[in-house]
Amino acid sequence: PPNRTSLLPVLFAHYCALAVKEAEDKEPLRPGTVYVGPPDYHLLVEPGGLLSLSCDAPLNFSRPSLDLLFESAALAYRERLLAIQLTGASADGADGLTTVRRLGGCVWVQDPDEAQASIMPLAAIRQAGADKVARLSGMAESLAGLMEG
Repeated sequence: PPNRTSLLPVLFAHYCALAVKEAEDKEPLRPGTVYVGPPDYHLLVEPGGLLSLSCDAPLNFSRPSLDLLFESAALAYRERLLAIQLTGASADGADGLTTVRRLGGCVWVQDPDEAQASIMPLAAIRQAGADKVARLSGMAESLAGLMEG
């Protein structure tokens, strides 16, 4: 909710081997860190690897918006970007993933049959396509392989 402190960093940190933190405006991206957008702000990636926060109007009823995050990251990283869409109950993210693929980035989508809410993964696959559709365990293995390689 917009008027509360997010519990996501604490919850994710319990399950994640990487550092997890709430993003701050103009903070440089650091390797090995998972960033969570703060409540009621859009989280954007700027060229040069800085994060920025925006109070612009919600997009598709969402703030933060995955579309804006994916689009800004695609512009900043182009073919070096891997965007991953997981479970969710809206189509947020599909437009942004279309931009990721158009600019040469790679898109992985959670298998809709495994997702708790399949609307987001299905919208992503239908609109943007995907370079990989996998169960979470398969994505974890693939990510580990990328890190080793």
